[in-house]
Amino acid sequence: MISSTGRDDIAVLVIDDDFRVASVHAGFVEQVDGFTVIGQAHTTAEAMAQIEARHPDLVLLDLYLPDGNGLDLLREMRGMSQPPDVIVISAANDVASVRASLQWGAINYLVKPFAFADLSARLVAFRDAQTHMAELPGTASQADIDRIFGMRRLSAAPGRPVEGVRLAPTLRLVYDAVVTAGGGVSASEAAAAVGISRATAQRYLTQLEQSGLVRLELRYGATGRPEHRYSAADGADR
Repeated sequence: MISSTGRDDIAVLVIDDDFRVASVHAGFVEQVDGFTVIGQAHTTAEAMAQIEARHPDLVLLDLYLPDGNGLDLLREMRGMSQPPDVIVISAANDVASVRASLQWGAINYLVKPFAFADLSARLVAFRDAQTHMAELPGTASQADIDRIFGMRRLSAAPGRPVEGVRLAPTLRLVYDAVVTAGGGVSASEAAAAVGISRATAQRYLTQLEQSGLVRLELRYGATGRPEHRYSAADGADR
């Protein structure tokens, strides 16, 4: 896939006032095929400098920034000759912020905190819309237009994994062990299947659960202490 600027991957700039949160969001983006994070910014001034210098295809925009409001930055981007697309990611859930984001061209809005699956679904929808547009001839039918607009604004289906997610090798093995088991596995069972320690398996299972790719169930035995069982989330390949 070629982005609008001729790059192979969709170039993403992550903007958040907290450098730790920005790093987490950047890590999420890098797990989805077809995307590359080209930078992180923590102020409006730094963000605009990177936008002008690096020309991202997509910006993940926080609204609470130390030197201004993200909405002002969104308005400034709209005045560019080739503005990037923007997904707002913010703790702000007031209607005024949502309305202003829409008015100034944001293609989606994600309220913090959120799971990896929530962001990845939006990224995959954006990527697929870009691919569809690139495949169109010089003109588009109304059906094509409706499809593109619908794809770009697609929201995540709660609790469902998404296609196109790139997992680290060991994480993929643990995920495959969960999917293969069908009825759910414990950390010990996953560890035995993959050939890693129970503690390592538990860490990977927790990461998969937080990402929305697996589902955690508690089963109570005779001792009263619950057993943690992990199964593939609804919609996973089996």
